[in-house]
Amino acid sequence: MKKTNAMRILDKFNIKYEACEYEDDTEHKLEHGAASRTAQKLGINPEQVFKTIVFRAETKEILVFCQSAISEINLKKARQIANVKEVSPIKEQELLSLTGYVRGGCSPIGMKKQFRTFIDESALLHDQICISAGVRGIQLKLSPEDLIKTTNATTCDLILE
Repeated sequence: MKKTNAMRILDKFNIKYEACEYEDDTEHKLEHGAASRTAQKLGINPEQVFKTIVFRAETKEILVFCQSAISEINLKKARQIANVKEVSPIKEQELLSLTGYVRGGCSPIGMKKQFRTFIDESALLHDQICISAGVRGIQLKLSPEDLIKTTNATTCDLILE
């Protein structure tokens, strides 16, 4: 397996992770449950697979949110925690130029710039969670604490109730 930028960063900081490959079906629309299907392919609890969602605030700031595959992000909570008035998802065609990643392969680790990152606090309920390795078809399994430390993230409640 070829090392991704996210893997190289974790290696640099001596952070333990497991790279898990799965067959990618190229269907990565959030409304179609891509992250839940990934969990199923890997044989793990979907609560442990965290998707990365990139937003732009009205200030033009790029914000990164990670939450469980089974949850929908609460935009009001996202705006409050980021202290912005509006957020809108980054368009698919902009994602690569902003982050260095494509939809379905967007990792919170190793983006082109260090953006403010927020991880749903439900990650802390698990010994390990999975995030994208930075390419479609590979997930990284690591401790939520290591992900938080590596991305300099803030943990918060992001779940839509």
